[in-house]
Amino acid sequence: MADQERTAGRGHDGRRRAAGAALAGLLLASACAAPATPDPTVRAISAALNRRAAAVLDHDPDGFLAALAPGATGLRTAQRRELAHLADVPLSSWAYTVTDVRRHGADRATADVELRYRIAGYDSAPVTADRVLDLERDPADGRWYITADRAGRDGGLQLWQQGDVEVVRGRRSLVLGVGRTTAELRAIAGTADRAVPAVSAAWPERWAGRVVVLVPETIDDMAGLLGSPVANYRGIAAVTTGETGGRAPADRVIVNPQAYATLGTFGQRIVLTHETAHVATRARTSASTPTWLSEGFADWAAYRAEHRTAAQAAPELADAVRRGELPAELPAAEEFGFAGDSGRLARAYEGGWLACALIADHWGEQKLFAFYRAVGGHSGRDEAVEQAMQDVLGTTPQEFTARWREYLRSRLG
Repeated sequence: MADQERTAGRGHDGRRRAAGAALAGLLLASACAAPATPDPTVRAISAALNRRAAAVLDHDPDGFLAALAPGATGLRTAQRRELAHLADVPLSSWAYTVTDVRRHGADRATADVELRYRIAGYDSAPVTADRVLDLERDPADGRWYITADRAGRDGGLQLWQQGDVEVVRGRRSLVLGVGRTTAELRAIAGTADRAVPAVSAAWPERWAGRVVVLVPETIDDMAGLLGSPVANYRGIAAVTTGETGGRAPADRVIVNPQAYATLGTFGQRIVLTHETAHVATRARTSASTPTWLSEGFADWAAYRAEHRTAAQAAPELADAVRRGELPAELPAAEEFGFAGDSGRLARAYEGGWLACALIADHWGEQKLFAFYRAVGGHSGRDEAVEQAMQDVLGTTPQEFTARWREYLRSRLG
């Protein structure tokens, strides 16, 4: 602005007046757009939470518990335990943002809060978790103190709320476990370490090249982390947090320890490579990306360097094709529901994988990458696949589906 003003001052008077009016208008607009002064209650609660966040990073139990109401004995015990469970987790940041406060009289309030934290060396962006805090104000010192702390709209717990977190560092992975043996966590880290370069070889864009894996004690604990019913994950060996519709830009792979343990070495490798592929492609995956493409690509990346026939990798769909039950359409989103029929779910994954394999085989891997990017980058979900097929593959959804059905016959029949 100063440079503009000096330049205008060297012109004629009319030009100076015009510049002055423009400057005044910009300053006025800026003043009108300035944020309102924060509510004193929000400011006071935020100050208390800032002190609490600093205590987490300093591993200071007294500072952490200072934000709690003196009479909240049970909460104090539980939160002292939580902080101790966090002791080995390598945090680089921890912060709270107050998003809403509802007053209940002069000395009580409920606050919606975003907890944002990063793991050092792994998270380029913070993980976000919603919390709801009940608070009361002490008339003696005017400060607000927490009386209750519970999960917010995302509904999920954090791993350290389930027990003491053990940390195992791999070459390209960080495994955080609760209630599992060190040997088990080390084995998972070794498998994740193999998954990362396999995904890097299958996905041409730069990505973090590392993965964080959470291993809770039970499937119930897994569901607790995801804020979803246990029935959604029975028989599912692992999921990636980004798939749950959460807002975390730093993905976590969450292992179902019971289902994962039933797999052999090959199956475990496929599962973790599949989930790691989701982490790598997250920046190119959007609401416009159909499930058959995101899941199919992750499976394609996992099987790409493996020596398995199509029938071995897609046994459910192979059986269906041999029975003459060739699917009429590409798998719909609802077919990927974890709580549905297991055979239907398997056929959906297998059909998505073979759709991506078809693109790689017929058009080439570079076209598969370009297609994935084009679909995810489209502004409208309904037209994304059709437009990308036309622009990248030179085909239509109808022609592609017909070619895919013939591909299933040739590979699985």
